[in-house]
Amino acid sequence: MAGNRNMATRSNKVILIPTDFSTVAENAIVHGLELARLFQYRVCLLHVYGIKPGTIYNKEDAAYEVARLDLLKCKELYEQQYPVSIDTVIREGNLFKVFNNTVREIKPRMMVLGTHGKQGLQHLFGSHALRVVLDTPCPVMVVQERSFDTGYRRIVLPVNGDTDSQHLAEWVLQLSRLFKSEIRLLQPVETSPGGNSNVKAIIAQMTGIFRENNIPFSLNAAASASDFSGQVIAFANAGSADLIMTMTMPASGATGYGFSDWNERLMFNPGQVPVMFIDRADLAG
Repeated sequence: MAGNRNMATRSNKVILIPTDFSTVAENAIVHGLELARLFQYRVCLLHVYGIKPGTIYNKEDAAYEVARLDLLKCKELYEQQYPVSIDTVIREGNLFKVFNNTVREIKPRMMVLGTHGKQGLQHLFGSHALRVVLDTPCPVMVVQERSFDTGYRRIVLPVNGDTDSQHLAEWVLQLSRLFKSEIRLLQPVETSPGGNSNVKAIIAQMTGIFRENNIPFSLNAAASASDFSGQVIAFANAGSADLIMTMTMPASGATGYGFSDWNERLMFNPGQVPVMFIDRADLAG
């Protein structure tokens, strides 16, 4: 596919994995390493030092040295377990700016992000994971505590009028070839004739691509026009999905960052199904 070649030219064969050395970050590292092994990519482990705005970066600080050594231990441990080349990066500054700048600098094919879920005041002000997903100009896979296991054999693909069929299909094809995945499309109930026609056209494009590439799929309909995100989550859990894949859809009117019920509910789904968010951002820009 021509689009796939364009995607490859604007990104490097690297998977970026931020880590704070927590258990959930370790799980994200495993997901990322398994993908890197299968894709034959490199991995870059990123630790952000001094996440508060205005924090001074000091390489002589004891905390910095502890973080540096912990990162090197991670590299040595996982390079013994996986045939993957691992780079390590420690950066200073605001968490979100560092993520965004690092992505633009190294141009990874994707980021794998571990999240602890919504905690404390994040229930009111959104979450770190949500903002990273909305601000980061590359695909982001969000994982909680669910293990990689056998990979992503059952992929739920919700479709709506905002879906970029070709862009999303490129990633579906790549993952399905690795895991022999079955794609489970979920179609919303559209109340307007125009919206319904648009969704049907997108589904026709995607199913045509799947048939052309011999990708097994099923087409399923939502039960009602309300709470599509909730229906996606219920559908994924009922079908023992290994991955939900969707376009990143910020809140209406947001400029680079917004609180989106769609993204947030999916990434913190109670079944802890990993979610891959595909963004339209052009890394060549």
